[in-house]
Amino acid sequence: MSIAVVEVNRKSILSNIEFFREKLPDVTLMAVVKANAYGHGMEGVAQLLDDKVDCFGVARVSEAVTLRQVGIRSPIVLLEGFFPHDDINDLLDFNLQPVIHSSWQIDVLNTIPFPNEIVAWFKIDTGMHRLGFHFDEAISEFNRLASCKAIRQPINIISHFSNADELSSSQTNKQIAQFDKFINSIDSNLIGYQQSIAASGGILAWPDSHRDMVRIGIALYGVSPFDDAVADLHPAMTFKSELISVRKHKKGETVGYGQTWTSQRDTMLGVVAMGYGDGYPRSIPENTPVSINNRLVPIVGRVSMDMIVVDLGNDCHDKPGDEVILWGKELPVEQIAKHTGISAYELLTRLTSRAKIRYKD
Repeated sequence: MSIAVVEVNRKSILSNIEFFREKLPDVTLMAVVKANAYGHGMEGVAQLLDDKVDCFGVARVSEAVTLRQVGIRSPIVLLEGFFPHDDINDLLDFNLQPVIHSSWQIDVLNTIPFPNEIVAWFKIDTGMHRLGFHFDEAISEFNRLASCKAIRQPINIISHFSNADELSSSQTNKQIAQFDKFINSIDSNLIGYQQSIAASGGILAWPDSHRDMVRIGIALYGVSPFDDAVADLHPAMTFKSELISVRKHKKGETVGYGQTWTSQRDTMLGVVAMGYGDGYPRSIPENTPVSINNRLVPIVGRVSMDMIVVDLGNDCHDKPGDEVILWGKELPVEQIAKHTGISAYELLTRLTSRAKIRYKD
């Protein structure tokens, strides 16, 4: 039996999908399940949503193949496209939709002799400057992709925001304008069956970006892409463990590696079966809260591989076996992110396989 547990509430995920369906009734929904569904379990989340979303988004071919092998039938978009050493036949065998962002990928696609086999997404770099074609080369590369025998017409268009979580930034509107400039510059007969530029931040804060498809990432799991929680979203994950020891601790004594913390009073310390071996970051600072018996108590000393120590206070009634919540509905991961300086994205996706996923309704 695992002590470190990622408890995933399926009803919360379904509620979040319903929220986006109501908010965007005429828009296609992509559920992004890359990075093990942001720590929530890729296979389990995809099986839950296979008949409730329009498609799935993953980062890599291996993730997509895993989904097909567990019975997922919905379209799957490869958000990073395919890589130089990937087997191009996987695109055909598993009916995958690659994002095309580099000229070498078009060269590879031109070697496929079968016509109209692949639904493709052409990525235009509107300002993220990570993947995608620069505007000055995009039109010619788009036309080259359109001439590939293997590519099904019309071609979808995709881009990605760099600052959608910064509501005062002008960058997002500039990227939308650049996206539209490209759309208006290509042959209307080849223009995408679908356009997509909005992920979670764009969906929630930039309505002009919604277009034909939105990509629901962290918000699918009830976590805000901004600094503060979004009231309409329901957090799906409770990351928890339990106390394995409660012990007396005297004023002036230290605890943990490096003796970085010294108690200013007589107190009781609790040892929690949780550490960076479970994905709880070693860099978590002292005084980061955890929830025990409906109250917040601080972490003291350094996070170690398998354990953390918390200051329970001298009058505590906690005992070994009591549940410890690292984050969840009552202690939002956004709060932990703000306290630690570690983004909620990283906190969720760095969890290891030792923290077992359990689903509940």
